[in-house]
Amino acid sequence: MPKTPAAESTVDAPSVVPANEAPWKDLQAVFGPRGEAHRCQCQWFKVPSSQWRDVPVEELAARLQEQAGCGNPDARTSGLVAYLGGEPVGWCAVEPRTAYPRLLRSRVPWSGRQEGRGDDGVWTVSCFVTRTGYRRRGVSYALACAAVGFARDRGARALEGYPMITEPGKDIAWGELYVGSRSVFEAAGFEQVSHPTPRRVVMRIDF
Repeated sequence: MPKTPAAESTVDAPSVVPANEAPWKDLQAVFGPRGEAHRCQCQWFKVPSSQWRDVPVEELAARLQEQAGCGNPDARTSGLVAYLGGEPVGWCAVEPRTAYPRLLRSRVPWSGRQEGRGDDGVWTVSCFVTRTGYRRRGVSYALACAAVGFARDRGARALEGYPMITEPGKDIAWGELYVGSRSVFEAAGFEQVSHPTPRRVVMRIDF
């Protein structure tokens, strides 16, 4: 049974729902009105690098709204929303790995592995966002655990992520840690399958 990391333990555990069961305003509250998460709108792995600087935030947000299917339980969705005490506090993106063109071109997932990049059966947890004021309250852990069941129930053969290695006393900016931390993935039951860079690992669950 996975255990909540000490750094993220909380008495009141977050609840998690698919984003298509959450209102769009809740997801936007998580991303906030400014900062890196607001600017990205979880589109970094979807927009080609050559186009990234030319796409306005409004367009990125419109793409996220369509992908997440907020408020439409019958639609497909690209992620999960976490709540604490009724407040929307977190998001994670979880989709087939093939939904992320920039990820497919990155060297990180493939270093030291022989695996086809076009396998729709392998899903990815690509991004976490925790709303300002709610960090270190178990949000990332709850989302990682929920992502496992979410992907498995939708036919995924495996689920993987590409988190950072965090060290006590050393801060990592959101611009790096949006992929999650190794400790959160470990606590959610993922196992390390490769170590492509000094600070990045590939974590995976095979169903």
